[in-house]
Amino acid sequence: RRYQVLDEEIKEAEAEIGPLVTKAAPKLIALPGVGPETAGQLLETAGDNPERLRSEASFAHLCAASPIPASSGRTNRHRLNRGGDRQANRALHTIVLVRMKYDLRTQKYVARRTADGLSKKEIIRCLKRFVAREIYRLLPRPQLTTEQIIPTA
Repeated sequence: RRYQVLDEEIKEAEAEIGPLVTKAAPKLIALPGVGPETAGQLLETAGDNPERLRSEASFAHLCAASPIPASSGRTNRHRLNRGGDRQANRALHTIVLVRMKYDLRTQKYVARRTADGLSKKEIIRCLKRFVAREIYRLLPRPQLTTEQIIPTA
């Protein structure tokens, strides 16, 4: 019975979130691999931190998709930032996995980067950054007041 009640709650929540997210950011939902749940999470992350979103790089850092140098000696590589909003990073990861499976353009990119010698983990890191850049351009921009920018003491 508990499973049935929880399953019903999930269905109701999914039915509610779809139209809300579509109304808030219709272009975001139109992207390949982006569903209502992932778009909702990214909108929540951006909406909770409007003062931090000054560029696409700041959004990527907020979503823990910014690269951090991890080079040593002659090896030149990067790793993902472990800070930031983990749920937003999970949403980006889900989008990347869906695109790797169903999006032809992403599949060609993965094949090319694999031929270049990158590991799957590094390719996913690059794709997360690309997706974060793409999503940042489509996020609705909240209007900041001067008090939000320069707080008075």
